[in-house]
Amino acid sequence: MPQTAQTLDAAAVRSWCVRALEALGREREEIDAINVYPIADGDTGTNLYLTVESAAQAVEALFAADDPDAGDAVRAMAHGALIGARGNSGTILSQLLRGMASVLADGRDGDHLARSLAAAARAAREAVAHPVEGTILTVATAAADACGGGGSLVAVARGAYEGARTALEATPGQLAVLERAGVVDAGGRGLVAVLGALVEVVSGEAQVRPPNRAVPVPSSADCAPEGGPAFEVIYLLEAQDAAVERLRARLDALGESLVVVGGDGLWNVHVHVDDAGAAVEAGVEAGRPYRIRITHFAGVSETRERLQRAVVAVVPGEGLAGLCAEAGATTVLAGPGEPPASGELVDAIRRAHAVEVVLLPNDTGLRHTAGAAAEQARAEGIRVALIPTRAAVQGIAALAVHEPDRRFDEDVVAMTAAAGATRYAELAVAEHQSFTSAGVCQAGDVLGLIEGDVAVIGQDLTETARTVLDRMLSAGGELVTLIVSDETPPTLADSLERHVRETYLAVDTTTYHAGAGAPALLIGVE
Repeated sequence: MPQTAQTLDAAAVRSWCVRALEALGREREEIDAINVYPIADGDTGTNLYLTVESAAQAVEALFAADDPDAGDAVRAMAHGALIGARGNSGTILSQLLRGMASVLADGRDGDHLARSLAAAARAAREAVAHPVEGTILTVATAAADACGGGGSLVAVARGAYEGARTALEATPGQLAVLERAGVVDAGGRGLVAVLGALVEVVSGEAQVRPPNRAVPVPSSADCAPEGGPAFEVIYLLEAQDAAVERLRARLDALGESLVVVGGDGLWNVHVHVDDAGAAVEAGVEAGRPYRIRITHFAGVSETRERLQRAVVAVVPGEGLAGLCAEAGATTVLAGPGEPPASGELVDAIRRAHAVEVVLLPNDTGLRHTAGAAAEQARAEGIRVALIPTRAAVQGIAALAVHEPDRRFDEDVVAMTAAAGATRYAELAVAEHQSFTSAGVCQAGDVLGLIEGDVAVIGQDLTETARTVLDRMLSAGGELVTLIVSDETPPTLADSLERHVRETYLAVDTTTYHAGAGAPALLIGVE
């Protein structure tokens, strides 16, 4: 006879994470295949898997450092899901886990589990700007209602699971896009898998999943309506409650599928918009956004197949993220002192939904990280070409000549040549006295770095920038690219453009705004 649990202890929480991850791993591709709402981008299963993976990693880290109690374990699970939430359904799942944790931290018997599921369903609905029936929200509410009377831990878990399964089967009748496609809600199916894993843990039964059934592949005509927002924007945000309420109102006016989850100063923001830059700027006004991910929904309403080719670019500011996303690239934001890990780059490669991917790290320090990400993606069957761009200006030059219709090798060669033909420089302010290739600098000096080496030491930003620019153009050039941040003096770009126009008659100049978090000035000369 299998041994049943009376309470959800720390070891059970750990096992729940492991089994939920295994369940989503088994069903990920099938869940991706039925993903037609709110955007038919075929990644709900993957997003749920990555969200639970982050939750599981947080719990494992807790066990590695200490012998945690159950309250610590459920809080770690919820926090890990919050910081690693992916996509619309993953963000909602993280809020469901947070709602459960708020109750399970005080008790973990069957009655507490029943109350935690009710709290989770309420919290998830409150996090969604415009709740829609026939989605993961409906399945979560049905799970809570089915076990509302309480009981033993196993009885409550089974009741929630069966209630969720029944609700899932009814979702096509609640949402027209699901009925047209002949599928159940993808997010709801993922939640059923997570609840099924919980039943396995508390009941001791090896398997409670229903047998697999054929999964219809929706046609483009069956998918979500055309004309939706062009971008998905996700970021973590450090902000106070009052600022988040203002942020909700602003993002709700900007787009749709708005979900803001979290609390206690840390939030996960998800929204679909046409103006990705405005969505990030709203976060900057509310607090400190980071781990910003912008995905372009190019072609998802026209095709259920993966794109043939895509570009993934690391960028140093939200302004450049919006610029590159509008050019069709999937972007990863590199904040000051916060370079992306290889896992974030692999995630971006997956989000690109392409058979072939060109990866632009745009930073010398990311060479090995990008290489590891490329190798992992290749092991998953994606053809990845890593162009070793060392600065954002080289990435912009490569993206400018990108042509997805030509042969992959030819496209990579052209992009590599464009990046290689772009010399780059950066202006920075010295934080302390040090020896450089241009001499000794003092704290507060302006440093002009050309191709990564300090070439000019000055006291004035504009004068130093002009000197750096003259040195670069002394070797020739046809186009100067200037990238400025929010912290750059507003007159700097105009002054440099005027200098180039008056001194170098055959040279054109273009300026881009990187937004917050970027270096004061990046210069490219092609």
